Amino acid sequence: MNRRSVSQHPCPATKRRDENGPHGGSQREAAQECICPTNSHKSLQIRTDPNLHKMKHFRHCENLKTALGLQICEKIRRIRYMLRGVIMQNRKLCFAMFSLAGLAFVFQLSAIARGQDDTDDQSQDPPTRVGRLNYSQGSLSLRPAGEDDWVTAVPNRPLVTGDDLWADEDSRAEVHVGSAAIRLDAKTGITFLNLDDTTTQIRLAQGSLMVRVRHVDDDDIYEIDTPNLAFTLLQPGEYRVDVSEDGSQSITSVWHGRGRVTGGGFTYNVIAGQSATFTGSDHLDYDLEQVPSQDDFDNWAFDRDSGEDEADSANYVSREMTGYEDLDDNGNWSYVPGYGECWQPTAIAVGWAPYRFGHWIWVGPWGWTWVENEPWGFAPFHYGRWAFVNNGWFWVPGPVVVRPVWAPALVAFVGGGPGFHFSGGVGVGWFPLAPGEVYAPAYPVSRAYMNNVNVTNTSVTITKVTNVYNAVIINKTTVNNITYVNQHVTNGVTIVSRDAFVNARPAAQNLMHVDAREIASAPVSHVVPAEPVKTSVIGGGRPVSVTPPAAVINRPVVAVRTPPPPPRSIEQRQAQAGGHLNQQALLRPAAPAQPAPTTPGKPQPNQQGFRSIGQTSNGNSQVEVQPNAQPRTFEAQGNSEPEEHNAQPENLNRNEPRPSPNGFRSPPQQSRPAPQESHPLVRPAPPVQERSPEQEQQQAQKFNQWQQQRSSTPQPKPQSQPKPESHSQPPNKH
Repeated sequence: MNRRSVSQHPCPATKRRDENGPHGGSQREAAQECICPTNSHKSLQIRTDPNLHKMKHFRHCENLKTALGLQICEKIRRIRYMLRGVIMQNRKLCFAMFSLAGLAFVFQLSAIARGQDDTDDQSQDPPTRVGRLNYSQGSLSLRPAGEDDWVTAVPNRPLVTGDDLWADEDSRAEVHVGSAAIRLDAKTGITFLNLDDTTTQIRLAQGSLMVRVRHVDDDDIYEIDTPNLAFTLLQPGEYRVDVSEDGSQSITSVWHGRGRVTGGGFTYNVIAGQSATFTGSDHLDYDLEQVPSQDDFDNWAFDRDSGEDEADSANYVSREMTGYEDLDDNGNWSYVPGYGECWQPTAIAVGWAPYRFGHWIWVGPWGWTWVENEPWGFAPFHYGRWAFVNNGWFWVPGPVVVRPVWAPALVAFVGGGPGFHFSGGVGVGWFPLAPGEVYAPAYPVSRAYMNNVNVTNTSVTITKVTNVYNAVIINKTTVNNITYVNQHVTNGVTIVSRDAFVNARPAAQNLMHVDAREIASAPVSHVVPAEPVKTSVIGGGRPVSVTPPAAVINRPVVAVRTPPPPPRSIEQRQAQAGGHLNQQALLRPAAPAQPAPTTPGKPQPNQQGFRSIGQTSNGNSQVEVQPNAQPRTFEAQGNSEPEEHNAQPENLNRNEPRPSPNGFRSPPQQSRPAPQESHPLVRPAPPVQERSPEQEQQQAQKFNQWQQQRSSTPQPKPQSQPKPESHSQPPNKH
């Protein structure tokens, strides 16, 4: 092979390199510069001598005429190789950096998730409803939860778990929990053993109690516990329970609805039109008869029900809004542009403003809670918002939802912070929140609670609520760029001394006069760093000379569901908190802020903070878990027809086998868990036993006798007015 032949047959590798440019080609091409289809060039590929390879390359590549050109090509090849090595190393470095960044991102997401779990922990959320004392006649006494002092019961005071009520002789009282009405006759004593989102459990030690239930959801529990039985209300209706003075006899009467009695080791159904009398303690003697004629207490209760049935305010708010029943008689509904249907009070005092004619009390677990003086002053001060329109105050209830979330006071506070004082001295001021303004609770809450307490009471977006939650609750900062409308309304801010605030003194009689410019420049906060004292818990009630008999106070009752332990006194709680109970309530674990959603959303049902039956109350493992109840949602609709089966034992476990046609029941599949801690005034109901054939026959006889009475005598119905003739009263009714 000579030069001419080489020039006539240029190297294909050289052509490929020229096409890629003088420095083109891949790394593999740089290592194999001269690859020709001829045998001679193939032999060059396997040569190991680099100098020989260079000579062959020089001979066959016409573009490299001199050795200088060969050296330049070699240097270029080395530089290119070094550069590609650096690139490969950089690729590894970049991969490592991206891997570390990815791990850091994952850890950040985990931290955010943990923070989200902390802020979404609903176990610390307070109940979304309370009871309300809305009517009293005669002498009515209250013992606040955890305290030993009995004082006069003040209307509109929220009633919570642990509160005691006593209606003395010739006295009556009415309490509302949502749409349910609870009425006490004379010489009647009750205790709210448990009052939360789903459970209304009442201890009836003595006297007569009427309960009107309008709505029962699958999770709702209404239980009345007496010294010898527990009465569970299963359907909407009217119920009455009477307990004798010595506590040995309990009578359960049902006008409409259906209830279940548990006691003495058995359960009994009591249906519409029946009145069942139970005597004894460990063993119950049971009698069944028709509901007796109505007495004065029955007629009074039914008259109150009739008034609520015709309430016009139910067209504008939910019946589950506690306190709606008193709006019709004390104000008017009208349409206000920009706000919709609003309610305006009538016959108000001169200089009246929301949250002025009343006082502050301390109610756990919410803390500082407002109590209004006016008879209608409950719903407008714990739900919705207030707007000042055309020189008048209008209450804007907000969207109509099934159950709005109750709040202790929907206000913002002015001043009162550490080191701040008005020109007239150290004081605490407040004003009502306007529609659309976010309420930030001064007690620990989850994100779900924060959303729901706002969106169920005013028209506001989740984005706005989340921004305030992140700033105020999570980051513990003050939002300074908010303009509160009612802060600048003339005479809209109420200011009292710190001493008057803490000791539950009437605000209207203890006003501090502060210049409007000073009010406008004062810092606004959602909390008041004032520590409660015993007077804060007792509230505006006065000491009473007449208290319930000691037997009534200390008498234990039978319960199916174990309630939480009674609350401790304010002194004990303050001692445990080192004298900083209020400040301790404001603390919560720090957690990352969550970005606000870009679009407003509706609260999800699982974010309502409602505890299901299967969950413990306030972390107390003693609350009995009700096993997998079948779904049931009932509304009060006319008269319920009595069922043709009654007085048969019914297991508390709804998943247990039903009685067979012959009346026998298979043994329970689950046993009641042994309580680890019990309420001092509650003893668990004995386990349900299997009835013998003789006992089943006795129950059948009682039921047949009742049917004969029912067919021969018309069934009594609730009357709005008392009948002119005299009425026979059932035994032990007062």
